[in-house]
Amino acid sequence: MAKTGVAEDGSTGSGEGVLGYEQARDELIDVVRRLEAGGTTLEESLALWERGEELSKVCRRWLEGARARLDAALAESGEDAAAGARGTADQG
Repeated sequence: MAKTGVAEDGSTGSGEGVLGYEQARDELIDVVRRLEAGGTTLEESLALWERGEELSKVCRRWLEGARARLDAALAESGEDAAAGARGTADQG
């Protein structure tokens, strides 16, 4: 588990399993709203801040994974297009 409480698999170690991107994003929005509203003790604010950092890392991992999948799909698509173009040129 990472120092901030987020494991490499995206779980937060709190027994809730892996958070989906939307769930982590929505909770992060709530944490930010609570921090901006104020009225919490220093300890509560620090706990919220730490949770926000954890959620931010979960979201970042999801987005990085999505980017990698898109890059792989685009690379594969580019290879297929190049192979198709070579095949057409060979026939002509």
